[in-house]
Amino acid sequence: MDGSSEQPKMTAGLDLGDKYSYLCLIDQHSGEIMEEGRLRTSPETFKRRFASEQPMRIAIEAGTHSPWVSRVLEECGHEVLVANARKLRLIYANKRKTDEIDAENLARLARLDPKLLYPLKHRGEDSQAHIAIIRSRQALVGCRTQLVNHVRGAVKSFGGRLPKGPTRSFHNKAPEHIPEALWPALGPILETIGSLTERIRDYERQLTTISKEHYPENRSFATG
Repeated sequence: MDGSSEQPKMTAGLDLGDKYSYLCLIDQHSGEIMEEGRLRTSPETFKRRFASEQPMRIAIEAGTHSPWVSRVLEECGHEVLVANARKLRLIYANKRKTDEIDAENLARLARLDPKLLYPLKHRGEDSQAHIAIIRSRQALVGCRTQLVNHVRGAVKSFGGRLPKGPTRSFHNKAPEHIPEALWPALGPILETIGSLTERIRDYERQLTTISKEHYPENRSFATG
């Protein structure tokens, strides 16, 4: 195999969007733009477009889609640089910002010096799925807190006060302190709080199992 073939002949910038992404392909040696175009943002489209290409360096910006996009492109045999978005904005702040310009800027920075992108390394698919469970639990905890505060505020407006205690047992201890006139408004809320607490416990059980099987160095996940 020729030694020169080990170096990518092309450098690409890919500006990722929810529906479509913009590609700019630059010759690594001359810096000339060889191709520009729009691709649908989907694993199937990216595989069709990049699976048959010779290995190249592809720069993308960190964001919602970048974890799966980086995995797909690496599976196609390419070097992927995931740029730190905040650092990147300081380098090429541009009043004429468009998706096409962003794609070209990514490609040119990757061609010039990959370090300028402050590249990040995404977690693997399993780790990303585990993080999603943690964040889903946090989202439910946030919803539950809002509902508990709503119940406390409503009772306080009637001259009452609910005793302090663990949030996880709130739906069991609060009913006896709620004025009868408020039951039509707060009864369903308490049922929802109870349901959220059960879902949160389900997530916590999952996280305990995941922690033991995949992250034995972590004693436990924070709960609330």
